[in-house]
Amino acid sequence: MNEQEKLDEILQSDLRYLMLVSYIVLGNNAVTNRFIEQTYQMPVHAWSALFAIVMFPGIRAKEIRALFPRPQNTISRAASLLETRGLIEQRTSKADGREKKLYATQAGEALLAEIRGASVRRQEELFAPLTDDEREIFFDLARKIAAGPGLLDTVTMKIEKTDATRSQDETS
Repeated sequence: MNEQEKLDEILQSDLRYLMLVSYIVLGNNAVTNRFIEQTYQMPVHAWSALFAIVMFPGIRAKEIRALFPRPQNTISRAASLLETRGLIEQRTSKADGREKKLYATQAGEALLAEIRGASVRRQEELFAPLTDDEREIFFDLARKIAAGPGLLDTVTMKIEKTDATRSQDETS
């Protein structure tokens, strides 16, 4: 059985919806991650954090987690990398001295514009098989799933909290 036949069989299984979404996301991530890592020497979560910081000046690192569901320590490492490279700066909040707000530097904004251009071209390439109407339908359906309660919360795959996970959540 060749690879296409194996993929076809997986996409005919009882898990076809999850497997198709995973295949699309992981396939795109493989292409995008490789490009970002080789061209800019940064992990994909760093450029997505930069995207959030440029879009929402003054965002806090923990707020980025709501936009790009990743562990808090991953986002913190990304922010640290971006700051070390002079792409962002942290400023203490005037309202709360413990709170750090993130802002892009001019270098960060310029780098994001370059990455964003490549990403727009990649988006066009990825969605080329769809008509404009199909793209809008796909977007509307995917957004409906993203906005639903089942994306980041689960009853089926609930994990009981241990002392270690409670402690980890408190530091996040």
